[in-house]
Amino acid sequence: MMRVVKWLVVLLVFASLVLWGGYRYWETRLDVPLVVSSERLFEVPEGAGYHRVIDKLENEGLINDGWAYRLLTRIKPEAIPSLRPGEYRLEPGMTGPELFEALDTHDVVTYTLTIPEGWTFAKMRDALENADKLDHQLSGVSDEDVMALLGRDGEHPEGRFFPDTYRYHKGVSDTEILRLALNNMDARLDAVWAERDEDITLKTPYEALIMASLIERETGAPEERREIAGVFKRRMQQGMRLQTDPTVIYGMGDAYTGNITRADLRKPTPYNTYVIDGLPPTPIALPGLAALEAAVNPADGDTLYFVSRGDGTHKFSKTLREHNNAVNRYIRNR
Repeated sequence: MMRVVKWLVVLLVFASLVLWGGYRYWETRLDVPLVVSSERLFEVPEGAGYHRVIDKLENEGLINDGWAYRLLTRIKPEAIPSLRPGEYRLEPGMTGPELFEALDTHDVVTYTLTIPEGWTFAKMRDALENADKLDHQLSGVSDEDVMALLGRDGEHPEGRFFPDTYRYHKGVSDTEILRLALNNMDARLDAVWAERDEDITLKTPYEALIMASLIERETGAPEERREIAGVFKRRMQQGMRLQTDPTVIYGMGDAYTGNITRADLRKPTPYNTYVIDGLPPTPIALPGLAALEAAVNPADGDTLYFVSRGDGTHKFSKTLREHNNAVNRYIRNR
């Protein structure tokens, strides 16, 4: 009987040693560096589970011991990373545990898309179409259908999207970027409208958005935005037409080739503020926050005219005579 007990003890010890040795061997296989000679990207596909990711790593030749990674689900299920789709950077020397840590942090590779203030929606769509690693869902979709997809059926898209730098990772769609930009503009417009001057001539947030787009297209000089808003406010109060060239250009569409003629100023379009009274029917560009703030907080004063100096700033005038002199100096002589 004692002999049997001794043999059982020996077998138990031997089995323990085998298990311990197998466990240590399994750990060493996870600690083997990935087959990566230089920094590279690895993509976790949308909806991929842990085993599919391990298969992908093995198929791409990045690991040699897929069995060790699969065994992790049985031995240490708590170490299985939560997966987020996107691209991850793999570096030379990275081991299995370090890979799990990278995947678990969701530190995906990101890209940036900058939409400058004053761009049109058409330019924004071109930028989205050409953005690297973006999921292009809206190629060939009309502006009207884009707005419908965003839950704004019947709304004109111009001016509705906030110009900013947007970060995204591979797999994000152009629809998602547009929805974010749309929500951003809504939030900023609501905020500035709540802080508007009481005596502005604008009646709705949408009119403020239109006015902001005119200001954005008229000047890039920060110190001039509120003064231009003041000129527009006073002209509207006195029943004068706004007579701002960017509206003429926008109304010309593809017919604009870089110059505006006298005939262009007289040609009726829904946007030509030399012909129509008040504001154009929609914004003419994507205004930034400073233009939005200027639109609802115009500067006090008595100027009614302005003309470009040709250096990005404007000469402001109180009377038509002063303005004509400024036009002669800065436009006709030039």
